[in-house]
Amino acid sequence: MMARGCRMRGIAGSAKRIGAALLAAWASVAAVRAAQRGGVADCTAGASRAEILEGVGLRGEIRLASGARAVLDSLRWPDAPELAAAAQAWLDARRGTGLAVTPRGQPDRWGRARADIQAAEGDTDLAGGLIGAGLAFADANEADSLCRPALRLVEAAARAKRLGLWRLPLPDATDGPALRALAGRFVVVEGRVRHVGERGARTYLDFGPRGADALTVTVSKRTWRMVLARGLSASSLEGRPVRVRGVVEIRRGPTLEAGADAIEVLGEADRPEAGSETERGLRR
Repeated sequence: MMARGCRMRGIAGSAKRIGAALLAAWASVAAVRAAQRGGVADCTAGASRAEILEGVGLRGEIRLASGARAVLDSLRWPDAPELAAAAQAWLDARRGTGLAVTPRGQPDRWGRARADIQAAEGDTDLAGGLIGAGLAFADANEADSLCRPALRLVEAAARAKRLGLWRLPLPDATDGPALRALAGRFVVVEGRVRHVGERGARTYLDFGPRGADALTVTVSKRTWRMVLARGLSASSLEGRPVRVRGVVEIRRGPTLEAGADAIEVLGEADRPEAGSETERGLRR
């Protein structure tokens, strides 16, 4: 009986160890799946609520009468002082206006809600209005994904009309001096990818031959996996004209770090006008 009891305790102990190992394995898989869903979680819309626009802070921070603060989702504030002032004035003109505020994902690092915001009067979408006037970029910022891709079509319409940010032609990816002059600023650049180098930690998109004063776009390993999942690859990008966006830094030459939604293959994601379908898409 004693030997049988020992065997039973041994079996129970083994079962506990196996159960713990299975639980750890399940937790690991769950963590990976959660990470893969990160972009979706970033874009999850919460319940809409009524607010009043009380004021506008630096770089378009929306101050609400309830005391809450928000920033417009999928929108990048302009760096150029004159355009930033124009964007500020555009929002200031709507002080006291009733708003419908729909938060997206988690608050930003400063505790501000990322939100879609519409003015009750005239049903004006604030992000769409700023971007449509050429006073802001459609950009994912720190999020993994651009939650409102229809805003890229609104941006394309403003670009086609040469409004605001788009009054001057986009800098070319092979124009090193022009890009160096924009160091520290968020830019949208077009050019043809000459070479894609996949490395362990990063992937590099080169727009000029080795040693040339041309743009290099760096993509983190995690982001490159997202790019691959969207159907792009080194072979499909090489030789293709693309539009990229990000903050210019100067290392050996001009470079920028790109998010997954910051790389647009021209002719596939670029439309010159935003039609009625786009306007309806802004309200989804």
